[in-house]
Amino acid sequence: MSPATRTEVMTVVAARQLTSNDVCFVGIGAPSAACNLARLTHAPGITLIYESGTLGTHPSVLPLSIGDRELAESALTTVSVPEMFRYWLQGGHISVGFLGAAQIDRFGNLNTTVIGDYEAPTVRLPGGGGAPEIAAHCGRTFITMKHSSRGFVRELDFVTSLGFGPTGVERDLLGISTAGPVLVITDLAILVPEPHTNELVVVSLHPGVTRDEVVSATGWPVRFASSVAETSPPTPDELEVLRGLPTAGG
Repeated sequence: MSPATRTEVMTVVAARQLTSNDVCFVGIGAPSAACNLARLTHAPGITLIYESGTLGTHPSVLPLSIGDRELAESALTTVSVPEMFRYWLQGGHISVGFLGAAQIDRFGNLNTTVIGDYEAPTVRLPGGGGAPEIAAHCGRTFITMKHSSRGFVRELDFVTSLGFGPTGVERDLLGISTAGPVLVITDLAILVPEPHTNELVVVSLHPGVTRDEVVSATGWPVRFASSVAETSPPTPDELEVLRGLPTAGG
């Protein structure tokens, strides 16, 4: 078996954070791969929910979008999008939300709206969708994204989804009681919010990754925990299951 790629390490690390007791709001792409890897390995009882209103999905292939027929066909049931958001999400029934982004800042705020000026952007991104509500109402939020200076920026071009706010304290000031972005998993490292400041700090480096590599890929003066671990590499079993996950239409 070939060694794990950095993307595979990121996906496996994300999957390991989940348990059979979790009710997880799943995003498309890396979050979907991580959640279904967890379901097929150590967390068979996990409940997967997709934004389209599918509850308790057990897809045999990774969906290409939240509207993929595989999600509806493999779901325990489906509900309307208003019910999904008003009852399941805003009602506090979802323990973990997975999010990705084009940009993230040091306090876990996310941008999926525009790159550049809002009125005349360099790139117009897909937008928020349900991400702002997921960021505010899921018990905890996990963020997965590639680690680069283009994505990990000193200042967001647009704040789509709230992490801890521009200075790290606004989430509490707004009275939002959920934990927020407790974990950021990249293809280089694991970052968590520092107690009291909520600034993201590196707590683990993936195998073969150096501190200098993380520093050069981060747009702010990134800090490291006093003790930085080395991420446990994927096991052969984890890689076998992950690589065996087909994509819809593939």
